Amino acid sequence: PLKSVEVELEVRDHVATVVSTLTYENKEDKPLEAVFVFPLPGDAAVCHFSAKIGQTEIVADVKEKQKAREEYDDALSSGQQAFLLEESEQSPDIFSLSVGSLPPGESASIRLEYVTELTVQADDGLRFCLPAVLNPRYQPQASLPSSLVPYSLAFCAQVSSPRPVSKIESNCSLDPPQYLNTEQTQATIKLAAGHKFDRDVELLIYYKDAHQPTAVVETGQASAKPTLMGDPVVMLSLYPEFPQAVMSSVASCGEFVFLLDRSGSMDARLNNSKNAQTRIGSARDTLLLLLKSLPMGCYFNIYSFGSRFEHIFKSVEYSQTTMETALKKVGEMGANLGGTEILEPLKHIYSQPCIHNQPRQLFVFTDGEVGNTKQVIDVVKKNSHTHCFSFGIGEGASSALINGLAKEGGGHAQFITGTDRLQPKQVMQSLRYALQPAVIDISVTWDLPKDVSVTVLSPPITALFQGQRSLLYAQLTGQISEAAEGCVTVKYSLAGQPSQNQFTFSLKPAEDTLTVHRLAAQTLIRSLEMEDRESREKQDESVKKKVVELSVQSG
Repeated sequence: PLKSVEVELEVRDHVATVVSTLTYENKEDKPLEAVFVFPLPGDAAVCHFSAKIGQTEIVADVKEKQKAREEYDDALSSGQQAFLLEESEQSPDIFSLSVGSLPPGESASIRLEYVTELTVQADDGLRFCLPAVLNPRYQPQASLPSSLVPYSLAFCAQVSSPRPVSKIESNCSLDPPQYLNTEQTQATIKLAAGHKFDRDVELLIYYKDAHQPTAVVETGQASAKPTLMGDPVVMLSLYPEFPQAVMSSVASCGEFVFLLDRSGSMDARLNNSKNAQTRIGSARDTLLLLLKSLPMGCYFNIYSFGSRFEHIFKSVEYSQTTMETALKKVGEMGANLGGTEILEPLKHIYSQPCIHNQPRQLFVFTDGEVGNTKQVIDVVKKNSHTHCFSFGIGEGASSALINGLAKEGGGHAQFITGTDRLQPKQVMQSLRYALQPAVIDISVTWDLPKDVSVTVLSPPITALFQGQRSLLYAQLTGQISEAAEGCVTVKYSLAGQPSQNQFTFSLKPAEDTLTVHRLAAQTLIRSLEMEDRESREKQDESVKKKVVELSVQSG
């Protein structure tokens, strides 16, 4: 059994480093091989892992998967202590940890560190979430009732940013924030004593002037050769502002396709509180709100799925009559369609002919309990001309699936966990994004001092929404002087008008942790993985080799 969890969170501007220490104890009278499965944010990159058993400390190395498994098996069979931590094959937000054999009466303490980007909410708060339970992923099994959580949680956070922190909120009770300086650009926060770890711990951090672009430049590791880890890396948070004239003539056309999860798990409550709504109830309310808010003259359709899928119409024009028919049908939908088979309805939607001059926008509502996340995201990526807006319904919804759908589908992700005064605001924000004129021909140009060159590590930006953040990572090489400045220009075409936004920033490296480097490496690995699936069809191993090298370098 797990005895205690200690979590230290460090937030710098938009990124977080999380250090968790987990303590276990073998109370049996024989040695045990323990395997522990735990959730992580889907876009987190694990960058340190160590274990202490009795007086022995083991620090893990990153190795190619097959090689690591063989070494683990060899160690166990020769009676040695060994650990193996790996990402689930099915979904990148589940890690499993094999703790080798733990002698009777012995305790093990495991330290795990990961880095992650924080998502921006509809009210400009940055959201950090520490998952408490792992939802069963559509392999029927019971989850642990909260009254049985036998371990304690200690949690503290440190926040620093170039801009003042205006407030920090949480779904759990917090001690009041302690500000470390008069400008309020640094603060620490702790969970109030006696917290029962029976729900996700959610932290919302608000900065003043949230929509100002920022740049964080981080120096490399002195010891690393000229590689990604050795050079300075810059992380830009860009917020495009569109010309007012264009935004006021906002389009009222489009084909809106809604896809609602009606699998059995949608009958569960949104969270652990007694009076929480069911997930299907919340998804229905969200869908009804969207249906009532569509512009006259657009087209729409509603699909729902479980083990099979059904749809209400072939896409029809939106009018008082068709809206009322749809509201009535949605009102009757229950979580009674069995399993979570999301792939088939997606393929069916994409196979339908498009309606002339009505760009298709897809809205997906699911608690995300699917086993084939990567396949689903691949299909969305192949059809990214249809923008995909995703809603994760309920606590513990798979962030890998929900964020992946939005990212590859050039849309926007929202999480609805029920305690949310934000809900109508979130829903309307996604609809506003879907209705804004399409932004095309997006390009980013860099203007740097003549002896500095840049390698962009992020994939090209495929979607821009008014005021929504885009994060870009880039590696800098060459001689950077103290006073050097860089400038980035984002050019795009909006409703047929060429537009651009410019941002000038200092190249002077400020940070020396490797958080930004690791997130940059992870961004690059994610793009290479997409390439790898294409190159594997051609039996080309070079991309895989690059991914393994980069992973090992950046730990």
